Amino acid sequence: MSSHPSPTTALNEALRAAPSNTIPPTKADLAADARISLRGHLRHTGALVRRNLLWIRQDPESMFDAVLFPIVFTLLFVYVFGGSIGQALGGGQEAYVQYIVPGLMAMMGMNMAQGVGTGFNQDFNSGVMDRFRSLPIGRGSVLFAKIAVELVRMLIATTILMIVGVLVGFDITNWPGLFAAVGLSVVFGSALMWIFLTLGVIMKNAQSVQAMGFLVLMPLQFGSSIFAPPGSMPGWLENFTEYNPLSSLADAARGLMVGGPVAHDLWMTLGWSVALTLMMAPVAIHKFRTKS
Repeated sequence: MSSHPSPTTALNEALRAAPSNTIPPTKADLAADARISLRGHLRHTGALVRRNLLWIRQDPESMFDAVLFPIVFTLLFVYVFGGSIGQALGGGQEAYVQYIVPGLMAMMGMNMAQGVGTGFNQDFNSGVMDRFRSLPIGRGSVLFAKIAVELVRMLIATTILMIVGVLVGFDITNWPGLFAAVGLSVVFGSALMWIFLTLGVIMKNAQSVQAMGFLVLMPLQFGSSIFAPPGSMPGWLENFTEYNPLSSLADAARGLMVGGPVAHDLWMTLGWSVALTLMMAPVAIHKFRTKS
């Protein structure tokens, strides 16, 4: 057995030894970061992912949102709004269950994305990120590890959503479509996380990130086809939902899971995901590398 410490062990030992307050990164630090190989970035990312997962195991309360959100929202919308909206769909509460569960899957990524921005900002204010940046690791590895762990939390939340959905009457008839819908939600959710990582870097505190997220999330969530068909909405709001990426994701998920048109909404969702990632990932990494 090798006597060399694992990447996680070495990282944790370095974190304990590193000072809590460090000077801003210099040009030499940034140049050294640029010289790290792809293999080195992958090794650092893996070590940070393991460390973050171990931290969640030590702090199980951090999973409350991922566990409770799908339970509360599914029961709330099915049993409070399911009867009236289901009648508009022509099938009562049973029809609304088939409508709302894929919509809530689309909503899951956005709510998890807000959490990653809040947690990232808290790590900055607690000094954890200063310690990370004092180590000879790739700066992008810290962000990729954060996204990877949040995607794990998102998959756990999605699994709980499907379990609760089945318990309230959701009928899974297309398993390949279900897995494709989950994959599409993961792709879109990871793109949104770059936006909230950027907010986590530039905003002063976690409350500001949360408030900004609320102002963005609420109009996008309720001005979409997640909770109700847009046909009954005012004309201006119906036009907004047509270009809302959450509507495209929700409609694509419904088409994949319960049947219906898929191609247009699928390509729209993938297009939004690629565009958001290409625009925001370089910004988030640059802001993180140069934050003083």
